[in-house]
Amino acid sequence: MLKIGEFSKLSRVSVRMLRHYDEIGLLKPAEIDSFTDYRYYREDQLPTVCRISALKDMGFSLADIVSILAVYDDREQLEQFFSARQRELEALSRDTAHKMTLLDAARKRLRKEENMRYNVTIKVIPQRCAATVRMTLPRYEDEGRIWGILAEETCRMHLVEDDPCLCAVTYLDGEYKEENVEMMAWKTVKGAYPDTEHVKFRTLPEETVASCTYQGSYTQITDVYAAVAAWMEANGYEPAGPMFNIYHVSPHETQNPDEFVTEICYPVKKK
Repeated sequence: MLKIGEFSKLSRVSVRMLRHYDEIGLLKPAEIDSFTDYRYYREDQLPTVCRISALKDMGFSLADIVSILAVYDDREQLEQFFSARQRELEALSRDTAHKMTLLDAARKRLRKEENMRYNVTIKVIPQRCAATVRMTLPRYEDEGRIWGILAEETCRMHLVEDDPCLCAVTYLDGEYKEENVEMMAWKTVKGAYPDTEHVKFRTLPEETVASCTYQGSYTQITDVYAAVAAWMEANGYEPAGPMFNIYHVSPHETQNPDEFVTEICYPVKKK
């Protein structure tokens, strides 16, 4: 039998933690002296405490480890615990990678443009003929679906693109929505064409907009929105219709986000 201090040295687990394991029923001493209250452990308990340490290193909680040790000799149940933990870690890895990407983009912007400024101007988007698709999508990130439908239903029409050809999405909701987002994709064309199931050919009206064009990934687009909104307030303008983004260089042309060129357009009027 080993005193708790000796068992602590051999297992490389602190006495405090061994006492905590005892309190939660994870690892009970083999014997407790009724007079001195000393805890004693058997040598054959060392493999168990090693298992506990290994499971902790995998990220299992102590509550999980209690359940795992209860079925440790059942390979099938043990595999279920390990598979579930692997899925959790993979999801955490994806989330961490996404956050690292955002952090890296923010740091690059700080290094390249310590005094970042977006140039906002007033311009007129002329009346234009456009192939349009209006849909409600689950999320903003699903925007690609609407472009896929437009391309699929017009691929045999031999559309003649306007010069310049503008490809844009108008956001029709009056607020930011976490789901069921209504938007309209449009592409300017020349000539007349028959409507399809989802594609409607329309003449879009002339619009005066507060415009800001920037180059870079879509991760900074919220900063551009804020800059345009602040410029509108400072210069006495107010919104006059739903905003839209014109994609001058998009994932259709390049897979490098640093090469994207996007124009933010807020229809406006003087207050």
